[in-house]
This record gives sequence, C-alpha cells and structure tokens, in this order.
Amino acid sequence: MSTPDRKLSTPRRLSDGTLRVVALGGISEVGRNMTMFESRFPRLGSRLLVIDCGMLLGKTNAPGVDLGLPDWSAYAERLNDIDAIVLTHGHEDHIGALPYLLRSRPDIPLIGSRLTMALITAKLEQHRIRPVTQIVREGERIKAGPWDLQFYAVNHSIPDALAVAVRSPGGTILHTGDFKMDQTPLDGRITDLPGFSRLGDEGVDLLLSDSTNAEVPGFIPSERDVGKVVADVITKAQGRVIVACFASHVHRVQQVLDAAEESGRLVAMVGRSMVRNMQIARDLGLLKVPEGILVDLADADSIPSSRLLLVCTGSQGEPLSALSRMANREHPSIRIVSDDLILLASSLIPGNENSVFTVINGLSRLGATVVHKSTALVHVSGHAPAGELRYLLNAVRPRNLMPVHGEWRHLRAHAAIARSTGMTDDQIMLAENGVVVDLADGVASVVGEIEIDNVYVDGLAVGDIGDQVIKQRQILGDEGFVSILVAVDLHAGKVVFGPELTARGFTDDPNALDPIRAELIRIVEKAVVDGVRDADALAHIVRRTVGRWVDKTYRRRPMLMPQVIEV
Repeated sequence: MSTPDRKLSTPRRLSDGTLRVVALGGISEVGRNMTMFESRFPRLGSRLLVIDCGMLLGKTNAPGVDLGLPDWSAYAERLNDIDAIVLTHGHEDHIGALPYLLRSRPDIPLIGSRLTMALITAKLEQHRIRPVTQIVREGERIKAGPWDLQFYAVNHSIPDALAVAVRSPGGTILHTGDFKMDQTPLDGRITDLPGFSRLGDEGVDLLLSDSTNAEVPGFIPSERDVGKVVADVITKAQGRVIVACFASHVHRVQQVLDAAEESGRLVAMVGRSMVRNMQIARDLGLLKVPEGILVDLADADSIPSSRLLLVCTGSQGEPLSALSRMANREHPSIRIVSDDLILLASSLIPGNENSVFTVINGLSRLGATVVHKSTALVHVSGHAPAGELRYLLNAVRPRNLMPVHGEWRHLRAHAAIARSTGMTDDQIMLAENGVVVDLADGVASVVGEIEIDNVYVDGLAVGDIGDQVIKQRQILGDEGFVSILVAVDLHAGKVVFGPELTARGFTDDPNALDPIRAELIRIVEKAVVDGVRDADALAHIVRRTVGRWVDKTYRRRPMLMPQVIEV
C-alpha cells in the first residue's frame, strides 16, 4: 500500500505518457476539496486540469480565521496552463474557494451542471467576478482544451451532482465526487452504475472515490424514508416548527414544503443563503413550491404558531447562522418559546459536534423540543457507506484506487474495502495533501511531494497569516498573556524600575506574579555583573526565568513578552 509514511522528495519532471495527480486539499480532512491533474500533450506540452475548488468545512482550529482554503501556491505561476475547473456539485466544500482562485485568473473556464453553475454564478456575483461557464449534463462527453471529459449522474444530498471520467495520454481516471446509491431518490436520478461498469469495461486506470462513510457498514436508507418521518414530526407538532438544514439541500426542503402543505402550515425562509439557493432551485424547476405556501418572514408574527413553519440555516452550529442566533436570543425577529419544535435535518460534519450540541442545549434551555438524527430518522447521509463503495469497486474494476474526501480513518477503511475486492496494497494510493501520484501504463505510484500549507482567510486578507500566527493565537486563547517590563542601569548593574508584570487571560489574582519579582531582580542583576550587556540577551533571560517559574508554580505556559530598557 502506497502511503506517505516517510519524507518524500520533490517529484521529477513529468514525462510523456504520464498523468500526474496531486490533491491540494480534501485528503485527511473534510472540506477544501481540490485536485490538480497534469499531463503532457503533443504540441501543447504540459497542461493542467482542476477538479473542485472548495473551502474547509467545520472548525478550522485556527482562532480568528474565517475560512480555510486549498493551497495552490505551487501552481501560482502556472494558472494560465489550467484548461478548466470541473465542479462535481454545488456544496461549499467543493466550490467555496473559487472566488479566491479566480481573483488571480477570472477567465478560467468552469464546467458543471445547471444547478452547480447557477450557485457558482450567484456566489461570484458577490465578489464582482463574471465567470466563464459551461453547463454539462450526465452522459455528455466534451473536450476541455486537450482533456477528454465524460460525465455521469451520481446521487448526493444536492441535485445535479456529477462524476467525471478524464481521458489523457497518461491513462483514464474516474473521479466520483461525492455520491451515494439511493435507489429511490426524490428526483428519480440514480447513480449511473451501468455507465461506470461500461467505463470499467473500457479500462479505468485510477479511481478517485469518496471515502467519507467508508467506516459505515451496509447501505444508506432512502431519502423517501426520511420524508415520511419528517412529515410525521411536522404533522404532530402543536406549536411552531423550525427546520434547520443546509442551504443547498433542495430535496430536504422539498420534503418540508410537502409536509407543510399537508399539515396546513405556511412557510417562511430564514437566512440569505437559504432564500437565494431555494429561489435558484425553484427557477431551475428543481424545487416545486405549493401555491400560496410561502410567506415573508416579516409577516410571520401575524400567523398563529400552529400554522407556521420556518426553514433556516444553522444545522452545523455556525456562530452567525440563524439557528445559533435564535439559541443565543440574538436573532432580530425570532424568539424561541416553549412550544417550539426544532428539527435538525442534517448530519454532523466532523469537528462541528461541540458547536451543534451547544446550539441544541441553548434551544432546550429556552424550552424548545429538539429533534435530530440521533433521536429520529430525519436525515440520511449523502455519502456512500461500505456496501455501496464495494459495489462501485466491483463495477468499475479499477487498476488503482486513490481514496479521497475524508479523514485518515475514512481513507484506511476505504483501503480495506478495496482489499476485500481483490486489490493489492500496491494498487491503493493512500496519499495525503501534496503527495504526488503518477500514473503511467496502468501503474500508479507515489513519486514525491510538494509543500502544502494551511491557507487562511482572515477578514479581507488571504494567506497573510501562517501557522506561527495561529499557534500564537492558540496560546493566547488557552494560556493567556504575561508582559514583563524591566529597566536596567547597565553601568551600575542595578534594576532601576520593575519588574512590572502584567497578565491578561492568565488569572484574576492581581498578586499571583508577585513572588517571582525578587528572584527576577536578582537574576537580571547577576547577569549584568557577569557581563551580559545586550538588551535582547537580558530579555531572553527574563523570559526563561519567568517561564520556568510559571510552569513550576501553575503548570501553565502563557505567552511571555519581556521588554528590557537600558538606562
């Protein structure tokens, strides 16, 4: 099994007849999916193709950071070599980073389905970018520059999702995007397993496949089963119903609208992204809204609670989402009351558990009844579990597999599934972000790695802060801050002012640091007598002395900022 368990060298120059695959995000994490493909074409030389360009979902574990992006810096000087960006579907972890990439080259062609392109166009309008788009459908086979692309329908938790086969001089790959195999989806659009099998007959050299649910055995229940439970919960509710789901989950919103009509409720959409996305889906004919059922949020107060249903964002506990603001009593127009029923119609994204449970507890404290996936079948995942992944492998019969889209536990579970179908370890590429996989003559191998960093969006700045700044913010948040000011007469060898120690976020005791003052004076004066005359060297001694004492006394390691002034 190929795995990056050692330090890899910089990859060699790409040779003819080779397809190079590098994940710039999306492996060993959930989100910021972006994969770069490179191949050499006759008379054109080396060309690039991108599949997906998403942002990180869940917590970034980076204080003050708004978003996490893929790291395409290794290709920053080669953006003109990109022939297209293929978008498998419209979820933020697959399209959310596009505005930041297109700032550098706005005319990169974007290829995807109707809904995906509509969502992308609306997103880019907010960034004043007019994209170059090409709409494709399942079954189509097109050229993007020299790249030969063929698209296949896949079922997911958003309509119009696509898988893509890429044919190049280096071989044929199939990238599934996110998918599952619901046999009775609401829109009747099932994953094209026969098409995958025909492609397998032709020969697939490398399969890049969704790993998110590889640890989950069996098969995913149908969305239709969820619809029955959702309708039952809504019908039996006595007071107001508030449904929280992803702003892109058109099928779930359709089920809610149908249940509201059946139970005689009026519906108001809450949150700009929810309103915008559902209007796009409605315009495309993907969302059927019963006549007269929608009302403006401003008119909701005049409707009896037993006849009102709200659809909002916030199922992942996002701090600024509508549901989080309701739980914190910060929403400008909606106050939670004791007879409210809250329905969380989504799965937990890894890393969001604490945020979601905080929102649930906040809503429960206010007296609301909260129904979620752990208590009722109100959501099913959009990702294929182990049984469906095994079906895919047996249909496609790839020569090599590269598990993508998941944390390490998901990737290794996917590898185990592949071994159960007869694949050998040498055929399975466990390659995290930045690891370079070359495909030639049907053989895949790890040939090196490129440096991949965490890229953060902090306010209006992109990439201006790095891991060192994040580490400092984490120390400040976890341990606090202590500043030490000392004035020293170098000629007399005496401390003439201080040490003045000021703590923030460390302790409420104003005298907590007093015991170290006398010892600090003694050590600084001794250092001056011993010949230390440099202020920076004395500051280092101050930091070391205070740090050791604080660690010994409090078992804490706050950020220390010593300043020594020469007098």
